[in-house]
Amino acid sequence: MRKYQQETVTVPYKIMAVDDDAGILDSLKIVLRRSGYDLVTYTNPIEALEVLKKEHFDLLLLDFIMDPMHGDEVVSEIRTFDKNLYILLLTGHKDLAPPLETLKQLDIQGYCEKSDNFDQLLLLIESGLKSVDQMREISRINEELADKNEELEKAYLDTIGILRQTVEAKDPYTRGHSDRVSAFMVLIGKRLGLDEETLNILKIGGLFHDIGKIGVPDQILLKEAKLDDDEYSQIKQHPIIGVHILGEAKIFQDVIPIVHHHHERYDGNGYPSRLAGEEIPYIARICSVADTFDAMTSRRSYRDALPLETVIDEMRRNTGTQLDPNITPVFLDIVENHYEEIQKIQDEFKA
Repeated sequence: MRKYQQETVTVPYKIMAVDDDAGILDSLKIVLRRSGYDLVTYTNPIEALEVLKKEHFDLLLLDFIMDPMHGDEVVSEIRTFDKNLYILLLTGHKDLAPPLETLKQLDIQGYCEKSDNFDQLLLLIESGLKSVDQMREISRINEELADKNEELEKAYLDTIGILRQTVEAKDPYTRGHSDRVSAFMVLIGKRLGLDEETLNILKIGGLFHDIGKIGVPDQILLKEAKLDDDEYSQIKQHPIIGVHILGEAKIFQDVIPIVHHHHERYDGNGYPSRLAGEEIPYIARICSVADTFDAMTSRRSYRDALPLETVIDEMRRNTGTQLDPNITPVFLDIVENHYEEIQKIQDEFKA
């Protein structure tokens, strides 16, 4: 006995049929319900479109020749808001079937000739719903993988965050430094009109720009006297160390330029690569401005924080040599005219 001749129970699917022939719809409804499928029918394609915009359906059976819209026109409209709906086009005769190119272009999964025998149509529906099941499973797996990736990324961020805090815990005078630099960078980025994705890169990059100092000996990092040449050479290795720490993780690829090049100088006399001008990544130049400001306005083991006017004068003097001549004035405008924004960050992340 054929499947449609007996009552069966199937996985719940939402199926819609659209045909301007009410008799065809009545026959489809009887046959599909005998096979355990629920079917919603419409004779007006425009009305059906409005329902499809509001409700999810798994499969659509669609007549090709209809008034006031042909089936291909209906599909073209559907694809503007639903790329995944499985669609079977019904034709009165194979000579009236749409061109193969149209089927491909509109991503119509198949078509079937109308007849009194619904065997072929039922087979196509069953095949279509198997594809729907496969897509559901793929979506479920992708969602699980996305959740796992988020968990892994968070765990990695937390681990590196502990390393970052370990660096700052070495030196009580620089505690909060990376948080402030990160916030200053975002402040600059917003004034420059950068997009949200870049602002997030600035935020993360600022937090981890000095991560390489984990590899600098404490006696050098905490030395109160002037560093000798050998000690300074070791300090200058911290960007490279930082790149090695973060470089293997995909989630940090976008912030590597900040970690690597935040000590380059605009005149080419910085380290580690002696890049100059626009050779230095833009986001690293933003970090350099924020890092310089926070270094001068923070108390260090060998000096107190510098007066604000001295810091402003020093940054102006170094604009175009150490610091980017286009970014620095933007930040100094914030310092001079909107200092409450700077103060808020300094109060939140006190040393």
